[in-house]
Amino acid sequence: MAVADVAADSLAALDTPCLLLDEARLTANVARMRERLSGLGVAFRPHLKTAKSLAVARRAMTGPHGPAMVSTLREAAYFAEGGVTDLTYGVGIAPQKLDRVGGIRRQFGADLAIILDSVAQAEAVAAWVAANRDPSCAPSCASLPCLIEVDADGHRSGVAPDDAGTLVAIGRILVDGGAELRGVLLHAGDSYGLDDPERIAAAAEAERAAAVAAAGHLRAAGLPCPVVSVGSTPTARFAGDLDGVTEVRAGVFMFGDLFQAGVGSCGADDIALSVLATVIGHQAAKGWIIVDAGWMALSRDRGTARQAVDQGYGIVCDPAGRPYPDLIVRDANQEHGIVALRPGSRAALPELALGARLRILPNHACATAAQHACYHVLDASGRVSATWPRIAGW
Repeated sequence: MAVADVAADSLAALDTPCLLLDEARLTANVARMRERLSGLGVAFRPHLKTAKSLAVARRAMTGPHGPAMVSTLREAAYFAEGGVTDLTYGVGIAPQKLDRVGGIRRQFGADLAIILDSVAQAEAVAAWVAANRDPSCAPSCASLPCLIEVDADGHRSGVAPDDAGTLVAIGRILVDGGAELRGVLLHAGDSYGLDDPERIAAAAEAERAAAVAAAGHLRAAGLPCPVVSVGSTPTARFAGDLDGVTEVRAGVFMFGDLFQAGVGSCGADDIALSVLATVIGHQAAKGWIIVDAGWMALSRDRGTARQAVDQGYGIVCDPAGRPYPDLIVRDANQEHGIVALRPGSRAALPELALGARLRILPNHACATAAQHACYHVLDASGRVSATWPRIAGW
């Protein structure tokens, strides 16, 4: 039986729309990233914000307990309960969340670190530590580890890497207040707007230099900075030198998506995620095929519209995952996807009967996966071999 036939038979029983995960591609993507970072001499802390699944985490992490990064405290509790105890919560801390952080650390014995970028946050952490000192607490939970977020490129949050005064002030408040100053953390978010390997490599070097400079300011003031953490999928993919960096974080690399393909971080044939959809109608005069996967299944993300090639709401593939020539989801309503040829294409619209199954490669793996409660895992033959649950919420 041909691969396409095996895949079609295996997918026939699934209710659509649903999320598919190609395990072989996932495994290959993780292996490539691990090999690359090992060659650069840095530790790897995979970001689990896209995965939100213990089964995926166990394949991505370098050990059963981590290290790993999360973007919500819901994720932190879920992974800690599953035995992942070396965690960084990668969103700037709000004072109201410190009790939850402390609770996760105590309940699961987790080494959950937080990030911050202001004197006000440092003061809130110091006050919380003073109010919650517990001599009976296990050593791993006796303090609160913190990393100072540094702004690599003006993309989002963080202290400027040359603002030694603020960096030292934050560090001093933490140390004097009984918290643990663990180091600095950067995210080169502007790298997602680049599509040239040389420019991404330059962004990676700017990220590294900013991280090393910030760490240097802390150490010059006599403050500890054992961790120098950087990361984004594009910069992890194209960094040429990570001297002075101790760990790299990346997340979407393990799945890939069309946006990452557009910036050159992966190829379309590396994308491990797809949405299974069913043909529910035709508008022959308009050249449309209607499917049951709208933006509720695919997400509203249209990030590729800003790239050289606009992929609509996703590239359309056959049940075996092979793209049809120039066939994309041109438009989407809440529960309807409009499949049509790319504007200007001379390809022939495939004849897809009512009830036929399609696979749609996503623009943004994080946003698409967030619409679904589980992964239907495909083995090397294209058969559904497992169902892996994933979580949601904050």
